Amino acid sequence: MAKEKEIDKIKEIIDSIRPYINMDGGDIQFIKYEDNIVYVHITGACVNCSYLDVTIQTGLYETLKSEIPEIKEVINCEI
Repeated sequence: MAKEKEIDKIKEIIDSIRPYINMDGGDIQFIKYEDNIVYVHITGACVNCSYLDVTIQTGLYETLKSEIPEIKEVINCEI
């Protein structure tokens, strides 16, 4: 899969997960995709949530990995 198509797919998946994060008072923003790592920025109530790592690893990472097997990791970063 070409990198541009991968990025489009990543954004599509993030958009599909966003409503669930919004329901908990948070939001998620795609930052970049580099070296098979997806960088996102989590904001709002989710920043201090004890389930943030679970959301990133089991929710976002597993969903992305099932669609784009090359993805190695998802990192929540500050912008």
